[in-house]
Amino acid sequence: MKHSPAVSVREVSKYYDQVRAVDTVSFEIESGAICALLGGNGAGKTTLLSMLLGLLLPTCGELSILGTDMRRHRYQVLHRINFSSPYVDLPQRLTVRENLLVYGRLYGMKHLGQRLAELAGQLAITEFLDRAYGSLSAGQKTRVSLAKALLNRPAVLLLDEPTASLDPDTAASIRQLLREYQRDTGATLLMATHNMLEVERLCDDVIMLRAGKVVDRGSPDWLLQRYGRDTLEDVFIDVARDTGRVGNGGVG
Repeated sequence: MKHSPAVSVREVSKYYDQVRAVDTVSFEIESGAICALLGGNGAGKTTLLSMLLGLLLPTCGELSILGTDMRRHRYQVLHRINFSSPYVDLPQRLTVRENLLVYGRLYGMKHLGQRLAELAGQLAITEFLDRAYGSLSAGQKTRVSLAKALLNRPAVLLLDEPTASLDPDTAASIRQLLREYQRDTGATLLMATHNMLEVERLCDDVIMLRAGKVVDRGSPDWLLQRYGRDTLEDVFIDVARDTGRVGNGGVG
């Protein structure tokens, strides 16, 4: 018996006057996958994530998460979703602890203090829990944003540049934490990133975007073979520049 996809995007477009930020995009992501959205600046990654969250309404098309229509019934499933981005700030004057408690209560969480302490240890934010969020460094804010995103143990986790501003050692720890979270919970992760090393080490599926359209898709290894490249960074450049280069592993 085939299971419903965790994320479904069907013929979705988003127009701003004459600009097509997302142009007739369709894809499905199976439950338990870790999938990357790759594309240059303006390719439509953040717009897609915003529409999946219900923050933006598509001009046309259908989006669903966990079988729920996100245009009409998103409130039925929002408690099972969460989102992280280093570019979206939390209230600056509240402490880290206050911010996380507010979000935990919005999700109606039980045993919130225990969950907060657990995440603080995993993300190494314990020492600044009682500092104002606005006083933190960029890397510290990134870790707090991830703690907020994991608070409710989401079944679908949407990530925008999850390791931005982190040093290599901390970034490696975060990737390991995300991989363990997916393994332990069966959650589905969809992440937009420019970190190709992160994609190679963490993701089992990659969706390539250019100018608001899906132009290719496959596992990291398959894409490397298809484009005849040694690294995903080179694949990314080929796709972003529309070089027309495709290796012997696939059809052009």
